[in-house]
Amino acid sequence: MSAKSIYLGTLKFCWLKLLLGIATVLISAVLFAVIVGILSLFGSGGTGIGIVIWLGATGIVRFFIMHYAGYMVKAGHIAILSTAVTEGRIPDNQVETAKAMVTERFLTSNVYFAIDKLVGGAVKQLQRVVGKIGSMFGAVPGVDAVVKAGQLFIDISLGYVDECCLGYTFVHKEQGAFKSAADGVVIYAQNWKPLLKSAAKTTVVVILAIVLVTAAAFALIGGLFSLFHWNMLAAFILAAMIAFAVKFAFIDSWILCKTMTVYMSLAKTTEITFDLYGKLCNLSSKFKELFDKGRGEENPQPAYAAASAGYTSPAPQAEPAAGPLFCGQCGTENKRGVKFCGSCGAKL
Repeated sequence: MSAKSIYLGTLKFCWLKLLLGIATVLISAVLFAVIVGILSLFGSGGTGIGIVIWLGATGIVRFFIMHYAGYMVKAGHIAILSTAVTEGRIPDNQVETAKAMVTERFLTSNVYFAIDKLVGGAVKQLQRVVGKIGSMFGAVPGVDAVVKAGQLFIDISLGYVDECCLGYTFVHKEQGAFKSAADGVVIYAQNWKPLLKSAAKTTVVVILAIVLVTAAAFALIGGLFSLFHWNMLAAFILAAMIAFAVKFAFIDSWILCKTMTVYMSLAKTTEITFDLYGKLCNLSSKFKELFDKGRGEENPQPAYAAASAGYTSPAPQAEPAAGPLFCGQCGTENKRGVKFCGSCGAKL
């Protein structure tokens, strides 16, 4: 299935996301009218304090609505997208199917939250490697700004890869969720160049869409606030919230469909390089935590166990002479003394 057909076929989730965004905006608008309205009775100083209190209250409301309900809607959408991309079909009764898939895979929302945070943190830390490399040229005038601009571009372009890594966990049900998520991050690390190339086209679309939606929302809300002589800063904040709701519902979903399609097609043909586990653990503390939790799950795959053993040993020479030797390419156990893997032929 194409990204367009998958997107159109799963619009139900986009509308659910929009409802969450609208609920946040409406509650925030009511809070503004109540808090600022009461404190404005004390003069201009009361209005300023009211806006500060309103911003804090709005942040709390948005956190609970988007963090809990929003997360689970997003998780369900990812589950259906991963099925559509890998199996070429969109399940019937999408919402019910998605709920069952998320519950089966993660058992509780807390497990999903934990994996989502670890995967997102790991992906961002790996993307920051570019910034660290660029910092070596910090003495050259203008390079710092170029590096920051390049890092922003990468962050926007690959901002949906962490959700693709979570989608990978729904595809591989034969292993633990933490283990599958770690594999998903490794697949990203092996394919970041084609993923970046594919996602780069959408970066400009994201920026332009946010600007246009925010401008349109501010024109409407700003006009209303101006009519009643209300604070224009509050109007802009509400407009930005509306723009975020539209972005979260439709723009993000569209880009996720496109990125998921590319990611899953690459995952099908990618042979995981198991020595990357140790390298990524050294580059990202979040990936190390994800990796360690995956090792703690029941019945890890032999190759993953091999990667675990390779990582926990600080250096090859520190391993016992009589111990097993695992291939860094396929994870097969070999006898000590051999120079090539007996399974794949890779040099040991």
